[in-house]
Amino acid sequence: MTDSPSPPDFPAAIRIVVADDQDVVRAGFGALLDSQPDFTVVGSAHGGAEAVRVCRDVTPDLVLMDVRMPGMDGIEATRRITRDQPGTRIVMLTTFDLDEYVYDALAAGASGFLLKDMQAERLFEAVRVVAAGEALLAPTVTRRLIAEFTRLRPRPAPRQALAVDALTPREREVLRLIAEGLSNQEIAARLVVGGETVKTHVSRVLAKLGVRDRAQAVVAAYESGLVVPRSG
Repeated sequence: MTDSPSPPDFPAAIRIVVADDQDVVRAGFGALLDSQPDFTVVGSAHGGAEAVRVCRDVTPDLVLMDVRMPGMDGIEATRRITRDQPGTRIVMLTTFDLDEYVYDALAAGASGFLLKDMQAERLFEAVRVVAAGEALLAPTVTRRLIAEFTRLRPRPAPRQALAVDALTPREREVLRLIAEGLSNQEIAARLVVGGETVKTHVSRVLAKLGVRDRAQAVVAAYESGLVVPRSG
């Protein structure tokens, strides 16, 4: 008698919380996300304070967080969640691609942002990418937004400048390319090196800067003065 084959190992579903003060928006995103076999919506919240409580209870992998909510807004909720639960990633939901609050949200610990009128496939892709910690969301738009708001804050942050000074010349080059929105594959092609080499450089950059993902590395690149926003 032969042993029965072992069942295949499936990756755990990405556990998601949706925070938005509009019931229709929360329900819509929840239904879309639950339609995917690798997602499961484990909670929802109509405001920032509730989002903090829900995340404390269910410890999600990722939160879709509206920027503007009554009471505690999405930025303060993001700051508290990422401080208390560093393994939870936050994606901000916004109406306009130059929302004045998005830079503050990234600085508070968000991993990126999405427009509320995005297509469903873009939402699914973004959730998977951010949950895996592999890339910055919507790099061209995010880069433009960060550049605009760091232009309004022209003085480098001393702490970030010191952290960037600790990088090797190659690591600073990699950080500049991250700030341009390039993926690991694109960085490898630009530098004519292997993908594993780039992954090692990126990991070292994140560790030396004391940031947890590429979005935070982009903020550090601008705040340190390593990358200067383009005019126009």
